[in-house]
Amino acid sequence: MDPHMPGRLLPSLNALRTFEAVARHNSFTRAAEELNVTQSAASRLVRSLETYLEIRLFNRHSRRIELTDQGRFYSDLVKDALDRIEAGTVELISTRDGRGTLSIGMLPTFGTRWLVPRLSSFQETHPEISLNLISSDGELDFAKERIDVAVRFGHGNWPDAVAEPLMSEEIQVVCSPSIMEGEHPLTDYEALEHHSLIRHSTRPQAWEHWFRAVGIAPQNIKWGPSLEHFFMVVQAAIAGLGIALLPSFVVEDDVRRGNLVAPFSVRVGGPGAYYLVTPTAKAELPRVRVFSQWLLSQVR
Repeated sequence: MDPHMPGRLLPSLNALRTFEAVARHNSFTRAAEELNVTQSAASRLVRSLETYLEIRLFNRHSRRIELTDQGRFYSDLVKDALDRIEAGTVELISTRDGRGTLSIGMLPTFGTRWLVPRLSSFQETHPEISLNLISSDGELDFAKERIDVAVRFGHGNWPDAVAEPLMSEEIQVVCSPSIMEGEHPLTDYEALEHHSLIRHSTRPQAWEHWFRAVGIAPQNIKWGPSLEHFFMVVQAAIAGLGIALLPSFVVEDDVRRGNLVAPFSVRVGGPGAYYLVTPTAKAELPRVRVFSQWLLSQVR
């Protein structure tokens, strides 16, 4: 094998496919049956791969085989690559006319409070596309999660992806009506020091951002519970566990119903924005394009 050969340094795809099957079954016989070839042909292809790599992939014993350490490493790599090729091929065939399933990674509260109520209009316009909604707010791994598009909060700097801004965010202070009827109602900012402040664990600096924006520097902050999702923060605030700082679109229904009170009229721009994030490799798929166009039209 000449490492200076021009072009891609790739072994035979047939040899890779055979090696992956042998490694998965730990048997030349069963791999040959799966691939509908003879056992000697399967053995010959794996030998050719070892010759190409100049590496032994299997230790061969009289009645069994076992992967070498290098073979185990290469087996995992080849299996992952073939799985991705297979998934992409199935997807391309099933969606060649813009049909198929669109998998959307949704931030849980943004999805339930803002996106889901609007999806019926998309489905009416594009009944040929099935929607698969996945609650997703961790690190973006499009390949692992099989997500076509995702809505994320941030600053637009996701690697290997196209990020289109959807909307900015206004955050406001809300609390239970019982707090406004209690000993220390929120009639001014100083009253916040008498209450626990509920935090959203994925936005640990949100309160500090709000303090700076309204021009106060409280001396005696009492931190309440730290919760993972907005809907948990909402429920904690309704239950009177403390004061919450939440996006306006998240709390507007509860404020209107009287479950929550917004004691201060001020609304502060959040430290980021919502983006529609698409892996670069999928940005031009028909179903992705039509969904992106529709979603952008909803926020305009």
